[in-house]
Amino acid sequence: MEGDYAQLRTAGVDLGGLMTVLGQHLYSTPLVALRELVQNAHDTIVRRRLEDAQAPAAPRITVSGDLAARTVRVTDTGTGLTDAEIHQYLATVGVGYTRGLRQSGAGEDELIGMFGLGFLSAFVIAERVTVHTTSYQQPGRGWRYQSSNGEQYSLTPAPAREVGTVVELLLRPEHARLAGEDYLARVLGRYCALLRVPIYIGSAAEPVNPEPPPWRDPDAGNEHPVQARKRQLRFASRFESQFEPICALPVAAPEHDLRGLLWVQDGGTYGNSDNRNLSVFVRGMLLDDDARELLPSWAGFAGGVIESSRLMPTASREDLQRNDAYRAAQHAIAEALITGLASLAREQPEAWRRILARHNEALLGAALCDARLFELLAAEVRIPSSHGELRAGALRRDGVIHVGLGGGGFEDMLFRMLGVPVARGDRYAVLPFLRQWAQRHGGRLIEIGTEQGNRQLFTEQPLPAEEVEWLREALGDGERLVPARFAPAELPLMAVPDREAELKRRLESDEADKRISMTALRLVRGFTAGIDGSAPARLYVNLDNPAVAALLATARRDPAAAAPAARLLRAVKQLMDSHSEHSEADGQEPRLNGALAAIGESALRLLPPAPES
Repeated sequence: MEGDYAQLRTAGVDLGGLMTVLGQHLYSTPLVALRELVQNAHDTIVRRRLEDAQAPAAPRITVSGDLAARTVRVTDTGTGLTDAEIHQYLATVGVGYTRGLRQSGAGEDELIGMFGLGFLSAFVIAERVTVHTTSYQQPGRGWRYQSSNGEQYSLTPAPAREVGTVVELLLRPEHARLAGEDYLARVLGRYCALLRVPIYIGSAAEPVNPEPPPWRDPDAGNEHPVQARKRQLRFASRFESQFEPICALPVAAPEHDLRGLLWVQDGGTYGNSDNRNLSVFVRGMLLDDDARELLPSWAGFAGGVIESSRLMPTASREDLQRNDAYRAAQHAIAEALITGLASLAREQPEAWRRILARHNEALLGAALCDARLFELLAAEVRIPSSHGELRAGALRRDGVIHVGLGGGGFEDMLFRMLGVPVARGDRYAVLPFLRQWAQRHGGRLIEIGTEQGNRQLFTEQPLPAEEVEWLREALGDGERLVPARFAPAELPLMAVPDREAELKRRLESDEADKRISMTALRLVRGFTAGIDGSAPARLYVNLDNPAVAALLATARRDPAAAAPAARLLRAVKQLMDSHSEHSEADGQEPRLNGALAAIGESALRLLPPAPES
């Protein structure tokens, strides 16, 4: 008799471990339970289409919620379950009909479930799970499954319903908000955006997944390009949470079963900022909405949505397995981004200009990562310089590009007098970009502040040792004095910080011991051991300068007579140095006041005494 049929049974566990451990710790967020239940509903609809000739032409999934009752119902028009299938699949951890169906080759590109674990997620958020189901194989019979923990369940006959299944969750109090239909629409609109089966929330007339993605629309090939771009941008805007998309770039790699859409964000980025976001769908269901590692590391300005049946989820379906398919997808996405940007530059110049304006610094670094990107961007990106932002070609003067390795300082003074721009080599990617640019397009790169660069700027000249010592005492403040010839001749002397000595000082300070690991310090201190850090800077004295030539000639005859002029030149040096980034090193006060006082005093000494009145 049916009334005697109710039995208390114990779930079979096909996987090792306890049901409670799996149910409570496999998933990181309660939202996953909603996704898994809709996924199960989807798969049973696919199964019915494959097995039942009477399957409805317009299948659907309905998710309804009742905040007051703390209930959520997921209703599908799928195959339903027989009592044997409930025992075999629904109540046995690790055994799923979907996996067996896929292994047979049926519906492989549409079925989502893999591990037979999804139903467990219901017990993460529900204190009781009730299933009402009628199988297409037994349309006149219904069954009612109920469990409070997934380990023990009751199964009783129930009145037949429309073929399909209703899963009802009585939510735990802490998850009661999941029963709000606005909340359900928001969550499932994201998780189920690419499912082919329509998902309805409550009595809503429109599904949360109303239109197919652009790459899946059979009419997309007949659209005008302008209309196609508008539709792609509209689709991208649904997924881009930070910025509006500027443009959309298709991803089509059928050899890797990969399709999707990338876009460039309309928000300024810098070399060290990373706004990448990528949503990955596997067979239409959102698997990972933060799969940024699939995008190239240089594309901090890119977002995207992709889908593939080859990307394999982990057991929790909250991450991707890092296998060959994952690496193939990484490569295909990078290729789509590079070729898409090149097409954009040719076909959509207005959008291309916006991208260059928004992401100049990030693109400067991106150009270093791929030869095709470099060719695309070499003439377009702008380089920060002492004359503002300039393209690389505008930096080259008489076959030479000057690059400063520090902001401000002697470089700005020197090249302001020469009237040529100095690229800011201390900014993101500037120096390696210009090195490549000079190799490809010709030109000599002078890296100011390096030993080699300074040799190209300042041609050292021999002087008698006693004259070098006199100049050092008269003009110096601890720098290593170097007699030289350099342009412009009007500049009598120039103090150039020794950045290698500064690096040595910082790495050998006690403060470095607190900030850097001893292993790293030993390595870098092995390098800096060969650096002569005795002088913080070099003082180049310009022998082409008339004042310096006259000073030396006077000093040879009468050093005392040359002293006021030397003091004046030393004050000029200090005045120039007071505007540099190094003038306040080691906590010293700027020497501007002292330099101005010395200039005034030297002028008084050089002038003839005023006549007595």
